[in-house]
Amino acid sequence: MQTNQAPLRKSAAVDRMAAERGLFSYPKYWAESFGTAPFLPMSRAEMKQLGWDSCDIILVVGDAYVDHPSFGMAVVGRMLESQGFRVGIIAQPDWSSKDAFMALGKPNLFFGVSAGNMDSMINRYTADKKLRHDDAYTPGNEGGKRPDRAVIVYSQRCKEAYKDVPVIIGGIEASLRRIAHYDYWQEKVRRSIIFDAKAELLIYGNAERPLVEVAHRIANGEEITSLHDIRGTAVIRKEPLPGWRGVDSTAIDKVGKIDPVPNPYGADDVGCSTYSEFAQQGIDLSKAPEVEAKPIMVQPPRQKPWEKTYVKLPAFEQVSVNKALYAHASRILHQETNPGCARAIFQRHGDRYLWVNPPAFPLTTEEMDGVFGLPYQRVPHPVYGKAKIPAYEMIKTSVNIMRGCFGGCSFCSITEHEGRVIQSRSQESILKEIKEIRDKVPGFTGVISDLGGPTANMYRLRCKNPKAEQTCRRPSCVYPTICEHMDTDQSPTVELYRAARKVEGVKKILVASGVRYDLAVEDPNYVKELVQHHVGGYLKIAPEHTETGPLSKMMKPGMGAYDKFKEMFDRFSREAGKEQYLIPYFISAHPGTTDRDMVNLALWLKERDFKLDQVQNFYPSPMANATTIYHTEMNSLKNIKGNTEVVPVPKGERQRRLHKALLRYHDPKGWPMIREALVKMGLKHLIGRGKGCLVPEEGKEDLVLRGMKVPGKKPGQVALTRHTGVNPAAKAVEKIKRSSGKPSFSKKAKG
Repeated sequence: MQTNQAPLRKSAAVDRMAAERGLFSYPKYWAESFGTAPFLPMSRAEMKQLGWDSCDIILVVGDAYVDHPSFGMAVVGRMLESQGFRVGIIAQPDWSSKDAFMALGKPNLFFGVSAGNMDSMINRYTADKKLRHDDAYTPGNEGGKRPDRAVIVYSQRCKEAYKDVPVIIGGIEASLRRIAHYDYWQEKVRRSIIFDAKAELLIYGNAERPLVEVAHRIANGEEITSLHDIRGTAVIRKEPLPGWRGVDSTAIDKVGKIDPVPNPYGADDVGCSTYSEFAQQGIDLSKAPEVEAKPIMVQPPRQKPWEKTYVKLPAFEQVSVNKALYAHASRILHQETNPGCARAIFQRHGDRYLWVNPPAFPLTTEEMDGVFGLPYQRVPHPVYGKAKIPAYEMIKTSVNIMRGCFGGCSFCSITEHEGRVIQSRSQESILKEIKEIRDKVPGFTGVISDLGGPTANMYRLRCKNPKAEQTCRRPSCVYPTICEHMDTDQSPTVELYRAARKVEGVKKILVASGVRYDLAVEDPNYVKELVQHHVGGYLKIAPEHTETGPLSKMMKPGMGAYDKFKEMFDRFSREAGKEQYLIPYFISAHPGTTDRDMVNLALWLKERDFKLDQVQNFYPSPMANATTIYHTEMNSLKNIKGNTEVVPVPKGERQRRLHKALLRYHDPKGWPMIREALVKMGLKHLIGRGKGCLVPEEGKEDLVLRGMKVPGKKPGQVALTRHTGVNPAAKAVEKIKRSSGKPSFSKKAKG
């Protein structure tokens, strides 16, 4: 135990959780006597070696099995194993029949189904809806090893294999589809995934606490149909839980007048195909549902207003045809994410109801240490032989130091999945893992590739006001400004960095997770420590944009914070005698972005000689706030009223391609499209060779792109800029060695 370590600071949510049952306090299941498995078995042969005749729980996942705490199935599997259960894994099964789902036999308790570390649709398709041919979570980076909507497909196959075995779904895919949600790939609102998967239970968020409770209660003889009161879970019901009182969502957040006001139960507002679909299910859409009476706002003594209270959202049939109601429902959901004060969610789907319990309480530091201290082998299962799994290669020497994020960026799903409360490990636990990497990971070179998590610099930060934290419903603790209650002292992170550097056998500790720079500048000592000791030449930060319109819809700070951080970064780099560069990330085609906004961003990039090689068009992931804005073109970050702000949303292939081309203004492939757009916007003066121009006038490069012969070039050869088509890191290293150039993603003197 180090005597100079600052005392662990607990949040209000953690204090509240102390009254709940501890994660490791349950009596062990009888099968504990079989001991710990070297790897969780993936075959009958392995089960036989362990002396098992059956598995208590079988996990079906869309990723290859890597026994590492950065892979969800390993964490969940080892967690259940620590409770005494025999856990088997069916990884990336052939979903064309039920046979692969019967490989380990019939589980005694239940199937646990997850798409893996990524949503299967995002894993399989690009932001332009084009099929990917690679998969970082598959041996050999091979694509096509998981189906579209893997949770649904896997669950149905489990039911075909053993129809009487309960199916519990979870992971990021299930978590972000727990209520009626807009689906980018089908461009429609889909019902909660639990209905399509035909699962008995859905677990959202980090699963340890609810999953352990579910497993022990089923093992103790309870029917899964009775497990409807567990935090962090969603179930299908016919009515609310007994003893709970309802609040209509419009009593919390007024929808206001909608012009015109569509009747979500009238045939004029529901498409024929949709109406017929409901009719086939025996649902009469012409009949309005019963409306609950408004609650009497007199609370029982000593009972908090949110306790035993549920919020009734507009029905799936309503939000699927009414964008204002969809935006309203999304806004309410995001207000009910604080485990300290969240209410349950109740949403009608046809003749049944979705019941979403309040979020599970976050893990304490001791519990986090326990989860990350489980006996992981830290390598892929031996069945994969020497095949490389890119996702593992990337994180095999990284250490996750915390969970959660209070940033609330609208395009990010971290808050919806992990929550806003920061859950941190102890310094001792982190240092122990670094030593395990040193001793266990094959080929360890002495470099820890990352000490981080969802962000690099939120370790052990918390709300300084426990009462405020318990009742807060703000979507972000740092936007539009840093909350006065938010602790910005990052000295625990500095202490961690210093202690990690002292571990014997460790040559370098890098920080590869994104730095929240508006938070970092509040503690210059942290910035100095980071820049002078933990930057491997380049540091990732994410301004995302330069213009107020898109930044306000992203819930990101303005460029003033970036400029302040850049000044600190350069100053501390000079003091250390190091030549280091920032790698900025930007998003194109984000809701709230106009064509002119993208032109301004491109001009900002060109002025600073930024030439971005890897750029990202906005990807509407399920349930994110930005996805709601994308779908509805309404600002759901504010109350939905009659005069709702109409948000410009780049849609359609051509406009999205234009925005991406502007972000890569230096690539000749995009010049024809950019020129055309500039002329239409009345910005023709930005076409030319002058210093203030964005793209050159039509020239040799365009002839090459059209396949015409140009003196000095082979037919069809693309005229590349200095950085187009070149790996940015490799190019940067090469140019640093030469006195005449700077890296492609930053120009130190100006950036």
